[in-house]
Amino acid sequence: MSESSLLNELVSTLKCLPSVGARTAQRMAFHLLEHDREAGLKLADAMRTALENIGNCSQCRTLTEHETCRICEDKRRNPETLCVVESPSDVLAVEQATAYRGYYFVLMGKLSPLDGIGPDELGLDILEHRLAEGEVEELILATNPTVEGEVTAHYISELAQKHNVKTTRIAHGVPVGGELDYVDSSTLSHAFDGRRNY
Repeated sequence: MSESSLLNELVSTLKCLPSVGARTAQRMAFHLLEHDREAGLKLADAMRTALENIGNCSQCRTLTEHETCRICEDKRRNPETLCVVESPSDVLAVEQATAYRGYYFVLMGKLSPLDGIGPDELGLDILEHRLAEGEVEELILATNPTVEGEVTAHYISELAQKHNVKTTRIAHGVPVGGELDYVDSSTLSHAFDGRRNY
């Protein structure tokens, strides 16, 4: 690669993005410098503005540029249901794919003692306070079906039990259009465990 230290720094910085390796970062850097410097400057401005002005919602912890996000501000939603997800992108996925009209609580991660992520880092004290208020009747656990996601869901379900809040878990199983012989055994096992009347 070129000797330019600024170019090296740009490539190195782009590698911080998920799924962007050295070659992809190098292609991005050359594209911006050779073909679209104006878009690169807009990107830099948008990133700076977003990083400086977007924080966490005081109620659900999702990303927002206000004290409280638009979902938590929406009084038409059902306050009796609370869906627990791992990240703000999960909120977006649920909103786009379902008719769910309750509120959310965003963990911003999952329990992972090896990485130093415990209940405090996930804001579970805030969640417990919300459950103690007595308004939530059903807690929907929508953490990912990974080992850490399952451990997190189990921990939260025990927390909900202390406050007599009904806990449900989203179903995991065979994707629409999937064929059984291509599905791994763990997913197939979850699908059988979560079967329902037809």
